[in-house]
Amino acid sequence: MRIQQDDTIAVVVDVQERLFPHIYEHGQLEQTLRTLIRGLQILEIPIVLTEQYPKGLGTTIPGVRELLPDTAAIEKMTFSCCGSDDFLRTLYGLGRSNIVLMGIETHVCVMQTALDLLESGYVPVVIEDCVSSRTLHNKDIAIARMRDEAAIITTCESLLFELCTVAGTDEFKQISQLVK
Repeated sequence: MRIQQDDTIAVVVDVQERLFPHIYEHGQLEQTLRTLIRGLQILEIPIVLTEQYPKGLGTTIPGVRELLPDTAAIEKMTFSCCGSDDFLRTLYGLGRSNIVLMGIETHVCVMQTALDLLESGYVPVVIEDCVSSRTLHNKDIAIARMRDEAAIITTCESLLFELCTVAGTDEFKQISQLVK
């Protein structure tokens, strides 16, 4: 199944200040998140932002937040984004089937969101190099489980070029520069 630009949205899941420094390889994760977000913006893919209990975990890290200045974060208490009525209203309003997931933690909020999306008939697309957990083991187990449950697992660069479809366009050229 190909991931089509006009049937895709992205969700940045809970990339928050107080937890992020404890995430496995958080420096590389931030770089890759920024690349993916900029690429999705070039392709005009809608991006949704969530924050898990911001009073306790803080707000979205500055390196991500600065790329999404006009995007209001959807606050949630449930681990799955699908437990938030505001998130579900946003999802339904956008009317797209492919839901690109990036963020933290892979084995908690990202995985539970992916499982709930699958149950609701959506296609979760988990960007393996744009998710992480406090431990690599937890991340790896969650990726394996999501794959077993039929979520699509891919990488930042692979997704961006799949969404581009063809070479030679202005979008392709901008994305090629991003991933260099």
